Amino acid sequence: MNGWRGASPTARLLLVAVLLTGLTTFMFLPLLAIELTAQGIPAGRTGFLVGLLAFSSQAFSLLSGLLVDRLGPRRVMAAGFLLRIAGYVLLGLGGAGRPAPLVAGIVAVGVGGSMLGLSTKTLLVSQEGSDPRTMLALRSTFVNIGVVVGPALGALVYPLGFRYILAACVLSHLVLGIGLVSGRTAAAVPGRTAAKATGPDAGPDADPGAAPDATAGRPGEVTRRTLLRHWAPLAALGVAYWAIYSQLNVLLPIAANELTGSTAAISVVFTANGLLVVLFQYTLLSRVFRRATARTLLALGFLAFACAYAVLIPLAGWYSLLAFVLPVTLAEMLIGPSLDEQAVNAAALRRTGLALGTMSAAGALGSLLGSSLGGQLLQATRGGSRAWVLLVGCSLAAAAICLLLPKVRTRHA
Repeated sequence: MNGWRGASPTARLLLVAVLLTGLTTFMFLPLLAIELTAQGIPAGRTGFLVGLLAFSSQAFSLLSGLLVDRLGPRRVMAAGFLLRIAGYVLLGLGGAGRPAPLVAGIVAVGVGGSMLGLSTKTLLVSQEGSDPRTMLALRSTFVNIGVVVGPALGALVYPLGFRYILAACVLSHLVLGIGLVSGRTAAAVPGRTAAKATGPDAGPDADPGAAPDATAGRPGEVTRRTLLRHWAPLAALGVAYWAIYSQLNVLLPIAANELTGSTAAISVVFTANGLLVVLFQYTLLSRVFRRATARTLLALGFLAFACAYAVLIPLAGWYSLLAFVLPVTLAEMLIGPSLDEQAVNAAALRRTGLALGTMSAAGALGSLLGSSLGGQLLQATRGGSRAWVLLVGCSLAAAAICLLLPKVRTRHA
């Protein structure tokens, strides 16, 4: 990867951290519910605890962004590593007869993950010599390596005992924390450096983080209007993306089983999705669509979502399901990093953490709405194609909202 070769030593270390934390996280996460049930915890309480982990991470994202901007990403990263290590230790101490350390450990892992994710992402998009799109594409690739490989590693280690997986998580976070926090990441700043979004006519006093017209006329009034014009549709798109994407965990597993008669069908979809992202994410964003604006990529991504759900309308068994994989993966590869890129470009200088935290909070709201509405939709439609028609319509509406975003082009390093 040219992006990897051209990345700074700090960026490479951050990407290795993304890879290793992703591997250990996805060794641990898919087996958490199995382990809790094996400890004698009832299914209802197990579901609550697993949901609490996701909620703790997502609900804290906005505050994590504020902390990154206020305290600096290095300090927030250190706190994130400490919280995660403490959380994994508490999980090892907890159990059916000791609920307090179990709950505390789950919350600590979730909050620590939020702090780690936002601090590393902020540092990556702030690296000199690399533009945000390249760093976000590489980050997404490394995360998905963890998604694909982590569960397989977890399945190999789990027969030895769940505590061995927790020990691997503690050890990896301890080593990475010492290396990152004591290393050169301290020199990075939370504001953007090499890749800045600027208007073509911006003057010498222009805010390099503003949209193109944010420095024209009366600065205070125009900036507020510009920020509202940028952030209102962007936040709506963040909610829409995660609401639509969450159907892969709500509607699709049931539909895949009904379409094919196989419980393994959904595993085929997720495996193919992860492999495609690992193989093509970086090339797609940094080469094929290198000069496209984030607004264009978002519109194309939501159109790909519409195509993905449209192929499910005929209910053509394996043919529909396999045809679904390519456009839904394309949507994921285009939308996820582009939402963050657009947020970084829209943020004021030294407010990158808050911008990324806002998008994570929008994603949390979208996931919650999508999961709730998806369940209701499943009950209301009772199978058939109406659910897919509705999702196609939502995807097309989101693509239209993309046109409300201002054109902000990243200056490539």
